[in-house]
Amino acid sequence: MYIYISFIYCLIYLFQDVFHRHIYLFMFVFIYLISAKTASYVKRHVHTCLYTVYVTRVRGTPHSWRLVKLLAVSSVLVLTAQFLVSTRTQHPAKPDGLTVQRGGALSPHTYHYTLDQPAVCRHRRPFLVFMVPVAPQEAAAREAVRTTWGAPGQDTLTLFFTGLPEGPRVSSIQDKLEDESGTHADIVQMNFRDSYQNLTIKTVLMMNWVATHCPNATYVMKVDADIFVNVFHLLGWLRSAPRRGFITGSVISDGRPRRDNSSKWYVSEEQFPEDRFPRYVSGAGYVLSADLAGRISWASRFVRMISMEDVYVGLCLRVLGVRPVYSFSLLPPRNLFEIRDLAYDRCAFAKLIIVNGFKPSKLLHAWRDFSKDHGSC
Repeated sequence: MYIYISFIYCLIYLFQDVFHRHIYLFMFVFIYLISAKTASYVKRHVHTCLYTVYVTRVRGTPHSWRLVKLLAVSSVLVLTAQFLVSTRTQHPAKPDGLTVQRGGALSPHTYHYTLDQPAVCRHRRPFLVFMVPVAPQEAAAREAVRTTWGAPGQDTLTLFFTGLPEGPRVSSIQDKLEDESGTHADIVQMNFRDSYQNLTIKTVLMMNWVATHCPNATYVMKVDADIFVNVFHLLGWLRSAPRRGFITGSVISDGRPRRDNSSKWYVSEEQFPEDRFPRYVSGAGYVLSADLAGRISWASRFVRMISMEDVYVGLCLRVLGVRPVYSFSLLPPRNLFEIRDLAYDRCAFAKLIIVNGFKPSKLLHAWRDFSKDHGSC
């Protein structure tokens, strides 16, 4: 029976895109637990297996020998399935040439930095760099991040990326931003109008900046300022993650373009003629190995720009042949990158990496409790 279960487990993993995400997750957990139980049994009873082989050799008991062969084949299948789960993300899928388009593509070299921190990584090798896109006027959000999950640490570095202010108070906002940058040395400003429509430009320039100025970083996380980040769990979890060609977050595999031109997320057929987006990660917060930052920046030269930055990153990943991967816990089965708004619960948040919907005051209040007692859960 375990042979068939292990075989089904392999098939489900290899053809996971065929299944709806939630059905797939349920089947994955169920079969994984059974397979893991088999693997655990094999590990705990290796001496019994060896003894059975010995008895079979000496006494020539065909029935026992058949059991040994079945157990051996089952073990190989289980271990193969687990090997696929742990390594498949390191082997990029075949690139899809349909995505590559010259017209309307981005080039990071078109823009320059009006505020910069080029020396911030010169004498250190951060394990994780937080890239936080934020509007110029959102000083309260930046300060909340600095005093919570984005606080300076030995393993982490937090940088805020912004564009040019707009509106009647441009000079005042810019002056305050420059003063803040002089105080904290963690703001990078680029010369484009800071707006939702330009969020894709901001994301590509963030990737290019980190690849250029922090080449010795191990991981990069793009995360919005209104996100709760469990940095304690994140750092421990990343210690065993792949270090090249890796990106994870809340994976969206069934996204479709909206053709209604009154929609905030409108995408024309000229921009993207297909009826389904490739797999991508939600822009609320995702983690990638640092090597991918430069590769995504390079791929942007061949991908027509759309305003949905997370979908755009997915298009760049398709050019590169890199597949975003799910990150979830088995017990209980849930996504580690929670993009829904959840009421604060210390022990529930201790098992997650991000949670959405935290304005500055809410983030500060939750962090005061979480940072003191999260280890007690």
